[in-house]
Amino acid sequence: MSILLFVVVLVVLIVAHEFGHFIVAKLSKMRVDEFGIGYPPKIWGKKFGETEYTLNILPFGGFVRIHGQDEDSGEDSARAFVNRPKILQALVLIAGVAMNVLVAWVLLFVVLSSGAPRALTPEQVPLAENVELTVTHVVPGTPAFDADLKGGDVILSAVSGESTFSGASIEEFTAFIGAATDANVSLIVERGEGQVGLVVVPEEGIVEGQGAIGVGLALIGNLNQSFGDLFVESFVVTGVLLKDIAIGITTFLFQAITFSADFSQIAGPIGIATVVADAGESGIIPLLSLTALISLNLAIINLLPLPALDGGRLLFVLIESITRRPLPQKFAQAANTIGFLLLILLMIAVSVSDVGKLLG
Repeated sequence: MSILLFVVVLVVLIVAHEFGHFIVAKLSKMRVDEFGIGYPPKIWGKKFGETEYTLNILPFGGFVRIHGQDEDSGEDSARAFVNRPKILQALVLIAGVAMNVLVAWVLLFVVLSSGAPRALTPEQVPLAENVELTVTHVVPGTPAFDADLKGGDVILSAVSGESTFSGASIEEFTAFIGAATDANVSLIVERGEGQVGLVVVPEEGIVEGQGAIGVGLALIGNLNQSFGDLFVESFVVTGVLLKDIAIGITTFLFQAITFSADFSQIAGPIGIATVVADAGESGIIPLLSLTALISLNLAIINLLPLPALDGGRLLFVLIESITRRPLPQKFAQAANTIGFLLLILLMIAVSVSDVGKLLG
């Protein structure tokens, strides 16, 4: 079931991406020869107008075949991709990325509209219900890690000597921990359906100027909002996530080039399949949230100026618009081949890391 769920998520996002290319190519008067779900060999096909719609045997995505995009323009050259205005070519290439962003926004709007527990901003806390102080992540090698605190734990109370903490305030909990540096702190956390008691010893040096235990914290609660507020906030959340993902991916690629990348901090197909399965077991809302994140990751990755990706093709279009002549076909094919091989090598490295994490 986990593999099936992963395939469904992957197919939906890739087909949505390709549909973006398809619809803008049609609007741009380009000839679209085929729109396929899955990859050949073909199981079924039906031609409507000039476009054949196919269902293929390998269920790992989809594709759109635009006349003149990957080969000589041949017949009907006026409507071939390479012979349409450069601005239209660029719009077709960007459309796939735009569709992934649109899908993510719709999913995030549904998630926010569901009323499910969510991270709250300081301004939203007074308006929310069932607010809980929740651990978002635990830094390896810190007191919290050694004490077996886990992401998702809800902190109910803390005791250190005569001092106690209860409630849902990040500032108050941080101050409480800072005042208990080098002393035992007994925590009661909610984990799943039960409660767990833990002992942690705050240390200096994790956070400059105060004691800390090495956790990320967020206030999680239920928030009822108007349609207009949800509409705007889903755009804001999408934008923030896009920015953070773009920074994360570009930082990782720079580190990969300089051989300093930490592959344990990222996930490839195997790792993503595992996370999708976990999200699916948690319910539809966590699954939709994760699908939105994957969609935004696909959007950013496809925008990278690497041959074989939309960003690389977009770079070629930009160069051709400046030089006012097409790039040599052999150069474009060689660049795409090299870019594809580099992506495969990166995928293999990430997959090896995924397997190592599963076995470890």
